[in-house]
Amino acid sequence: MNLEQLRSFVEVARFGNFTRAAEELYLAQPSLSRQIAALEQDLGAELFHRARGGSTLTVAGESLLPLARRMLADAESVRRELAELAGLERGRVRLGATPTLCISLVAEVLSTFHAEHPAIELHLSEQGSRRLLDELAGGELDLALVTTTDATAPGRFTVTPLLVEELVVVSSAAAPPVTSRETISLAEVARLPQVVFSSTYDLRAATDAAFRAASLEPEVVLEGAEMDAVLRFVERGLGVAIVPALVLIDRPGLRAVRLAERALDRTISLARPADVAPTAAVEVMRRTIAAEATAFAARAGETMRSAP
Repeated sequence: MNLEQLRSFVEVARFGNFTRAAEELYLAQPSLSRQIAALEQDLGAELFHRARGGSTLTVAGESLLPLARRMLADAESVRRELAELAGLERGRVRLGATPTLCISLVAEVLSTFHAEHPAIELHLSEQGSRRLLDELAGGELDLALVTTTDATAPGRFTVTPLLVEELVVVSSAAAPPVTSRETISLAEVARLPQVVFSSTYDLRAATDAAFRAASLEPEVVLEGAEMDAVLRFVERGLGVAIVPALVLIDRPGLRAVRLAERALDRTISLARPADVAPTAAVEVMRRTIAAEATAFAARAGETMRSAP
């Protein structure tokens, strides 16, 4: 069993088709088929159910797939680490982050990092937290900035909490304030027209759960939007929204008020695979993220604090 065979196996599993996998790997299909056959012979088990309509994994193939992805990721990590130390080629960092963080913290992180290390190749994946952890587990990412409404994390990852931030209610700065007080209750928010996020957002699930727990039914005027669109709709006066305090930095078109309950907050954490040593470039990125997160907490005031 060798890395070329494992790489071929992973690509066939990804496409479910030998021809497409061969094209992706720039191999002739007979060569790819021989590699898979040799791998199956080494392991003593068939890895694919082969049919005219495509190829699907057998039980043995399903067991091998996560191991093969991890072995390929480890090999790539070692290769790049040695190349970085030898100065033979650029380093690379594959960072994942949620949409909320991409338009706030990540923009600052990447700007700072690139200015100091312009030779490092950067890749960004913008997904929800659950999808980012899947990509991290599959060896597709080196680091992921994820958000949770609690401090728990799967054991496959090393997770470092960075920030704890409140969710606040935002309205258009051009419109009258939604309250004359410093805080607003969840019941009052439920009576205001709201712009809410797509159901795929963890943030949407958290706010929906808070309304259900309080036996409240919010008045929704628009749902299904992404973060940047929600903020723009609120700026235009379409309604209010419950958003992380982090996104308000450098947004003069929005006015924020804290929730009276102070029960809606979330933890921003940096996750990496627990069983893969970070390369030099990844370690520098980790330190940059930690420093920028501390700076963000200082700028945000009472609605955000550094995680313990």
